[in-house]
Amino acid sequence: MSPRYRLPAGVVGPAALAALTGGRRSFRADALACVAGLRPPLRVVGPAHIPEAGPRLIVVNHYAHPGFRAWWIALAVSALVPADIHWIMTEAWTFPNRPGARRALRPASRWLLRRLARVYAFTPMPPMPPEPGDVAARAVAVRRVLTLARRTPRPLIGLAPEGRDFPGGVLGAPPPGVGRFMLQLAGLGLEVTPAAVYEAEGALCAAFGPRFRLAVDADQAAESRDRAASAQVMRAIAALLPAALRGEFG
Repeated sequence: MSPRYRLPAGVVGPAALAALTGGRRSFRADALACVAGLRPPLRVVGPAHIPEAGPRLIVVNHYAHPGFRAWWIALAVSALVPADIHWIMTEAWTFPNRPGARRALRPASRWLLRRLARVYAFTPMPPMPPEPGDVAARAVAVRRVLTLARRTPRPLIGLAPEGRDFPGGVLGAPPPGVGRFMLQLAGLGLEVTPAAVYEAEGALCAAFGPRFRLAVDADQAAESRDRAASAQVMRAIAALLPAALRGEFG
């Protein structure tokens, strides 16, 4: 039996109004309100590894299955970390294998998600798999995050490296370039905290692992460094997941 997931009206209504009017809200405050309504309560694994402040990059799996919405990943993590996290979020839903919905609803989802990103001061990123016109927008988003990391004292940045759902909710490989992006953040002094969100025994679980410094052999070719960094991060996330969800990183 899965947990009961409900977004409280006291969050949905004000957030929708803020999206329409250009208002701002605290995502952590809204996350606390949402997670408080989980039944059974959110189960926490490895609480000693929850970061209290940055500079830190929190990396999490992109868990998904029917009946579970990916926003609960960010809600669960943000409710547990006692500081505001700057999340890198998708700017559109892709509706895979549903071409009719993709044509009709993707533009509407882009409008909505961009507005929500402004409400919570997040960075929207073009979704995966990429479309031909997304390259420039993705580069702009990456530069925006790197600028934020340089200018913000003790930044906390949240990222799901996979960037999309994989069948069965198992871990999949991040797209090319994500490892390089994480290495750039590491070069700015951000250590990595792996986290994993999943369901077990009828409860939503959030697990945190030991922080580490992301580093790979500098003598490798750029593509090899990119893959090695992604693999290092995904193995750290996999170690926090049940064996059935570790995918190729098990």
